[in-house]
Amino acid sequence: MLKDQVTTLLNDALEEDSSLFLIDFSISTDNKIKVVIDGDDGVTVQDCMKISRAIEHNLDRDEVDFALEVASAGATAPLALPRQYKKNVGRKLEVKTSEATIEGNLTAATDDGIILEWKAREPKPIGKGKVTVQKKQEIDFSDIKEAKVILKF
Repeated sequence: MLKDQVTTLLNDALEEDSSLFLIDFSISTDNKIKVVIDGDDGVTVQDCMKISRAIEHNLDRDEVDFALEVASAGATAPLALPRQYKKNVGRKLEVKTSEATIEGNLTAATDDGIILEWKAREPKPIGKGKVTVQKKQEIDFSDIKEAKVILKF
């Protein structure tokens, strides 16, 4: 019952701001509600507060005791949804597939997958030494085991 109530309130709150979307939602056995959101333009503290209030102000604490946490997807959290890739076009990713781990710049994200580009040093086709070549690979979402944005400091 609590899960149904929270799901409805959460969906209503997310419909009010179409740039925000749900990454994860859970309710533990002791009624700890955890909501993780992301946004096409990032997530502000105000966004988290808005979602939190939409849920908290519509539940009766006299009926059910609960704790509520609304957070944004962390910068180091793996990307979970195709929509997250679209907002990270232009950034460097580390993508793990069953065959390899690739670091590259995310140059495109479609409904089916992504395109990564990177430079690699390879042996020259003729003669000694190495040459820098531009690599490009399309990767379907179904082939991605994990993908993270590489943060630069």
